[in-house]
Amino acid sequence: MANRHLSRSIVLQTLFEWDFLPASEKDENSKNDKIQEILNRNLKEFAPGLEDDNFVSSLIEAILAKHKVIDEIIEKAAPDWPIDKISVVDRNILRIGLTELLFSDRAQVPPKVAINEAIELAKTFGGENSGKFINGVLGAVYKEIGEPGKEQVSKRKDSVAKREPLDITKLPVENLGGALVYTIEGEDILFALVHDVFGYWTLSKGKVDVNENIEEGTKRKIKEEIGLDIRIEKKLGENEYVATHPEKGKSLKKVAYFLAKSDYRELMLEKSGGLDGAKWFHLRELPDLRIYNDIIPLISKAVEILSKK
Repeated sequence: MANRHLSRSIVLQTLFEWDFLPASEKDENSKNDKIQEILNRNLKEFAPGLEDDNFVSSLIEAILAKHKVIDEIIEKAAPDWPIDKISVVDRNILRIGLTELLFSDRAQVPPKVAINEAIELAKTFGGENSGKFINGVLGAVYKEIGEPGKEQVSKRKDSVAKREPLDITKLPVENLGGALVYTIEGEDILFALVHDVFGYWTLSKGKVDVNENIEEGTKRKIKEEIGLDIRIEKKLGENEYVATHPEKGKSLKKVAYFLAKSDYRELMLEKSGGLDGAKWFHLRELPDLRIYNDIIPLISKAVEILSKK
């Protein structure tokens, strides 16, 4: 067993035991000491020789530092599974996998390695359906962040090539509407963006009902999500992507994006497991933000439109 795989197993065993501790022993003042005590015991018992493994310690520290954010991401990626309803093993495998997928140095732990290692942990320590569940959740997050490293050649290229290509025409379709909302304040143009639990600033959007007009549905969702009454001015474009739900499977999500204007008011973010912030930005601030690659062209088009007014 490779050292890093063994190290992840030790981390899982440690988190498993830590998860059963009473809340008083997991508070901010005592959790690091307590989990270090558990980790040292597990290293001594199950992996003698790894006591000085920096990988184990750094992974544990990262999971503890990010565990609240990670749990929010789990709830967003697996909405039908409240965090306390996921088995202790699966929950902590997801914490390991998501920490490595989202917050590790990708030169050291490529995204596909983070996902595959988590699946292997699930097959070894989880239940009959754990591997499928872990794969579904991590796969959904991987697609959400733009599939980094997808262009790299996989060691399993030959076996993958033999699989039948996905026919998206047979997938159930979900329509969403989103908007880049702007307002005029003096001589400045401000843009309203939302911040998701993956660490990106993006456009407010939401699911449009089956028989609902796309523009009216978009207005309704923007109002619900950030509290703005918008006036749609122009369509900016469309995106579509395949999303994977850990229980319901794959679906095709089609998103129509619009340029919309609103009066200036404080943004009122809807309580959501997927978003943790909303803010107005000056145009000059946008280049410094972490924004999804497929959203950048929409913003550029909107700026071009507004510059001609």
